[in-house]
Amino acid sequence: MLTLNKVVKYRTLDGTFGALSDPTRRQIMVRLQDGEASVGELAAPHKMSLPAISRHIRVLEEAGLVFKRKEGRQHYCALATSPLQEVDAWLRRFRDEPAMATTTRPKERHG
Repeated sequence: MLTLNKVVKYRTLDGTFGALSDPTRRQIMVRLQDGEASVGELAAPHKMSLPAISRHIRVLEEAGLVFKRKEGRQHYCALATSPLQEVDAWLRRFRDEPAMATTTRPKERHG
């Protein structure tokens, strides 16, 4: 059972990192830090069609990074932080591990 949980967790991490690999999606996430926004508001700074921005939002939503709700004909998005907390916990292992705590490049071995 432990192995299954690790697999599920890494799939979640893979989905989160995959969703965040696109600069447009990262900019959407930054905008949503300020609060809920309509799809139109999210599309405005990107010079792309509503269907194109909707595809980006769908990727974020499938990764669990965005909640979407509908009010009349408007769709609104809000930031979901749970997957980001999982990423932070995963990265913390590398920040907090003394053996990994180096900011310099390892010396090359000749030999």
